[in-house]
Amino acid sequence: MITVQGVVDRVGPTLLRIIADHTEHPQVTDVIIAEGGKRTPVATGDLVLGIAVTGATDAVELVRHCGAQGAAAVLLKPPHATRNAVKTAGQRSDIAIIEVHTGAAWAQLVWLLRSVLDAAADESDSSRAEGPFGDLFRLADAAAAVIDAPVTIEDANSRVLAYSARQDRTDPARVSTIMGRRVPDDVLARFRSRGVFRELSRGRTTIFVPAQRDGTLPRLIVPIRMGGELLGSMWAVVPGPVPDDRAAAFADTAPVVALHLLRRRAREDSERRRSAELVRSVLEGTGSARLVAAELDLAAGEHRVVAVDVQAQDALGGEGVRLTLVQRLTEGIGRRPAVTDMHGVLYAVVPVDGGWEQVRSTLATGGALVAAGSPVELADLARSRAEADEALSLLRAGLVEGPVARYEDVWAVLVLHRAAVAAAGVTAIGPLVALRALDEDSDGWYADTLYEWLRHPGDPRSAAAALNIHPNTLRYRMSRVTNAIDADLTEPDVRLALLTQLVALRWQ
Repeated sequence: MITVQGVVDRVGPTLLRIIADHTEHPQVTDVIIAEGGKRTPVATGDLVLGIAVTGATDAVELVRHCGAQGAAAVLLKPPHATRNAVKTAGQRSDIAIIEVHTGAAWAQLVWLLRSVLDAAADESDSSRAEGPFGDLFRLADAAAAVIDAPVTIEDANSRVLAYSARQDRTDPARVSTIMGRRVPDDVLARFRSRGVFRELSRGRTTIFVPAQRDGTLPRLIVPIRMGGELLGSMWAVVPGPVPDDRAAAFADTAPVVALHLLRRRAREDSERRRSAELVRSVLEGTGSARLVAAELDLAAGEHRVVAVDVQAQDALGGEGVRLTLVQRLTEGIGRRPAVTDMHGVLYAVVPVDGGWEQVRSTLATGGALVAAGSPVELADLARSRAEADEALSLLRAGLVEGPVARYEDVWAVLVLHRAAVAAAGVTAIGPLVALRALDEDSDGWYADTLYEWLRHPGDPRSAAAALNIHPNTLRYRMSRVTNAIDADLTEPDVRLALLTQLVALRWQ
């Protein structure tokens, strides 16, 4: 971990200057960009870059919002950082205000700040090995020295794991990649159309991609493999074709990077298993919520348990699809994802403030069924998990429209479903027995007609629409139903009893 002062010291006074530091816990965890006109999701310890701030009012609002979310600092360019209203807002919100040199490019600053944070994280990681297989950023710098060009190291999903210095000598596509920590979709599409990823999968030693018409500079790409498995790739932004000896030297660095990636993956797998066990224990009601909060750095306040049905996803794409779901489910939520897998359901603990809305927007179009329990304190996560399971069961049965359901939004269906379960056996008494017998000897419309008529009292048009028939057809069928059963449908208790039986019949 590193403090706000530590970040400013490492970047240097030429670019950054602390105007005011009121934070009681000035530990920095990440760098995010405040988007104009939106409530930017902010987590504890974030450095927030006020790129879209255009006036004092915007600056004050951003400072207040970030302070309320526990951010470490807001970075602003002159003259906003030194305005009295902004400094007062920072003091009241317990957040640091940092002034960015007016000539500094935001893209370069993002790269510098993330380099500082990544280096600090590596320094504090006691499990990091020293020697020739040191941290990835040093390896990226070493590879860049070999090829004499700026380099990124990416995993098999085009996420940026590390990058070398001198990224200012690149193009907009590389800047967007560094800022977003992954290759943008449009850039991926361009390289995919040129067959780059097909060549990577075929095991080529090096791949050269010429300059493109949109201004994207040439790339020399080296796959990172171990035991036949593609672990990732290294991308160098080069001025043009590279001599064979230099390209071969660049490719020779790949095995060293591969060993580091394997060790890194083993460590992450171990941490992920431990995290999953902790989350599983608290969702089952046997673990300590306080321990989970401390281990996974969960923020104080209410959280929801989100349940994702991964059984259908596994059938479509197997483990790869499941891993993608985990990534999408937890991206941008906390420092370490609170995720576990039980009985074909993927569970995640997400903060109510921003976390659930992010999950909803991320997974709503992904095809998976997603259900959320109600907001609870961390000690009640087992209850929220049970509620998420119940809401997910309604989605699976098609009793509510999917693919996303929130527990408190489907309460009416939950009441009917619970009543149906509790009413098991009641369908074998009363006039419904005769009606079901008629259904067996006819086209089967008697019970359905009565059900919709009871659900839409005094509204034959809506009842007919639910059955996809004309209102006159509904009236004719109801006359047949009335003649077939020995019951007074004008009695409220009779109607309620019959509706209860029909609900139980449908939902048991």
